[in-house]
Amino acid sequence: MVIFFKILLIIFSIGLISVVLLQKGKSAGLSGAISGGAEHLFGKQKARGMDLVLQRLTVGLASGFFILALIVAYFVKA
Repeated sequence: MVIFFKILLIIFSIGLISVVLLQKGKSAGLSGAISGGAEHLFGKQKARGMDLVLQRLTVGLASGFFILALIVAYFVKA
């Protein structure tokens, strides 16, 4: 059981790394970081197409990775 969760955790981590690396950068330099954060906060820039798919996939993989990490830590401790 523990080995299954560890293998699943490795798969989620590799998937999360690859999805994050596939996303394009939202800002170019320091000025882009300041204005890009404001645009993202107030919703002026909507993700469409592949960006939206990658964004949702990142959220799903990150939450799955977090939950699996807690499960593996619990089983290893016990």
